[in-house]
Amino acid sequence: MFALIDVLASREEAVSLKEISARTGLHPSTTHRILNDLAVGRFVDRPEAGSYRLGMRLLELGNLVKARLNVRDAALAPMRELHRQIQQPVNLSVRQGDEIIYIERAYSERSGMQVVRAIGGRAPLHLTSTGKLFLAADDAQRVRAYATRTGLPGHTRNSITQLQALERELAKARQYGVARDNEELELGVRCMAAGIYDDQGKLVAGLSISAPADRLDEGWLNKLETTANEISASLGHKPPPPHRAAA
Repeated sequence: MFALIDVLASREEAVSLKEISARTGLHPSTTHRILNDLAVGRFVDRPEAGSYRLGMRLLELGNLVKARLNVRDAALAPMRELHRQIQQPVNLSVRQGDEIIYIERAYSERSGMQVVRAIGGRAPLHLTSTGKLFLAADDAQRVRAYATRTGLPGHTRNSITQLQALERELAKARQYGVARDNEELELGVRCMAAGIYDDQGKLVAGLSISAPADRLDEGWLNKLETTANEISASLGHKPPPPHRAAA
């Protein structure tokens, strides 16, 4: 049954009984019997005699699973593992209007000097690494509207308060897929963030590492991206295939 569903999932159009049988190695009569049972449960449709495609019941079940997926639940264990590796706080945050809000953190009270963001805490998008990821996902018009609406207030001497400088920063975030906060929200604190994406490829959260400015290790970046990708995968995200240059 699972083999049959996999064959149907590999094609957008309906597949003939003969082809399904050949690709699964099942006898045609066995294939026909299982497909008929699946059709009764609406897991498979028969658009015409002798051909089959995935049915609406799978969509209904998929939507149920998607509704139960919670980014915080999916992120918690990977966040704790990342914290174990780097021994610095790991933050999970989402966008809410013109701010990010921290919804989870992984840290150890026994560690030395740490930068801990309070759960429920908020910060402007343009002053935070995760916030920049969300702004980078917006088009130019929306970014300009954000700048006009907020006035791009600064918190430190490093804060980005000019639209052109922000646009350059967002271009780097789009290019590299990560963003940084270089003592822009708080002096003495630097952050790096990677995005978490859902099954539609939408940015739904950011995973960030905060550390004293002189202790932020560039070697953590690969671990951060790997962890963010792991969380995204658990939400159903499939990254696009790598671009292949023309021969």
